[in-house]
Amino acid sequence: SVFYEYDFGDSWEHTITLEKILPVEKDITYPVCLAGERNCPPEDCGGVIGYGELLIIINDPKDEEYDSMMEWLDGEFDPEYIDLAIINTHLQEKNFGILYG
Repeated sequence: SVFYEYDFGDSWEHTITLEKILPVEKDITYPVCLAGERNCPPEDCGGVIGYGELLIIINDPKDEEYDSMMEWLDGEFDPEYIDLAIINTHLQEKNFGILYG
């Protein structure tokens, strides 16, 4: 496992575990994310505590902060949504491909 901290101000801590090494496939651009769960939290939402508060607010349209939070989120945010194509585009834009020949 590898420990990774993203955004030192919000302290998003991740543990990345290599579960299996698969044979390289000719028609796949690496690195590639094969599966995942949930949307990534919005940037600068306040770390784990701030994200938890955000989820409570956006799930209650009667909350006094709901409108301002939804405006900050450009009108929408689905915490369950995941798009592997977008994730893989971001991974591959980082030019990790040079590590794989």
